[in-house]
Amino acid sequence: MNLSELKKQAIEEINRAKSSVDLEQIRIKYLGRKGQITAVLRSLKDLGEKERKKLGRDANELKNSAEALIAQRKIELLDAEASGEEKKIDITAPGTKVMHGHLHPITLITRKIEEAFLSMGFKIIDGPEIESEYYNFDALNIPQDHPARDSWDTFWLKTKPEKFLLRTHTSPMQVRFMEKNNPPFRIVVPGRVFRYEATDASHSHTFYQLEGLMVDKHISIANFRAVVEEFLRRIFGREIEMRIRPSFFPFVEPGFEVDMKYGGSDWVEIMGAGMVHPNVFKSVGYVPDNWQGFAFGVGIDRIAKLKCKINDIRLLYSGDLKFLNQF
Repeated sequence: MNLSELKKQAIEEINRAKSSVDLEQIRIKYLGRKGQITAVLRSLKDLGEKERKKLGRDANELKNSAEALIAQRKIELLDAEASGEEKKIDITAPGTKVMHGHLHPITLITRKIEEAFLSMGFKIIDGPEIESEYYNFDALNIPQDHPARDSWDTFWLKTKPEKFLLRTHTSPMQVRFMEKNNPPFRIVVPGRVFRYEATDASHSHTFYQLEGLMVDKHISIANFRAVVEEFLRRIFGREIEMRIRPSFFPFVEPGFEVDMKYGGSDWVEIMGAGMVHPNVFKSVGYVPDNWQGFAFGVGIDRIAKLKCKINDIRLLYSGDLKFLNQF
């Protein structure tokens, strides 16, 4: 088929198109990657220079004409289709409901937690998710050979000479804050943390944690209990019960865990805590005999799981809108 016949055939088919869908099929037939006009243009490389110049000029003119005609015909068809739709519109019908976005349950719980601590005089502090080995371990009384280091399965980054990692807890901000601030103070640090471990209904490799730290001249376990009990009551209600059990964490001495019971539930472990270890005070230049303080770490995901009665923590990160739209 020569270019004149191809042009005549293309024009006839474009003008006969009854809808924008038909027109698109015609466009593909002639101008698509395997279209007839496209095939002519690709064949030019096999021709002699003189013939290539003449046929190339004519083929490009045909391509431009077809594109312009298709564009014009598309406007005509869309106008006709729109006019047909307008005749069918019932202006008395109610509009379509607009779906609004909303906050993620982790964000909602984090804000409630922050409000509870702000009301007790705590400041909200932020910190880096990429940490140095020093702040994540060494300054928190977890030296290289300390057996407690085995408790943290760590995502290490390929950096030299200093070793960096994705923080395994929000505790490094204890040291960072104390290095630049003098007591007395009380802070909480919400943020995302990372553990190199398998996921299940109660654990994830990425989750949110809240670190708390209060330092003053005369801070005791009684102060800690009062603060944490008030926090839990603001989140879960006044009927909660709380108990403290002895435990071990390298950066506190003594260390303990906090359990909670509410709404007829069994005892549930809610956080790890303790009195700040003297070695942590020394690492930031504080004189341990002059200051006392408590620190604690609570999983925001765990609070959300309990508060919202979620049976699998992985649902929080599933992106399932049927689940998320409940909040």
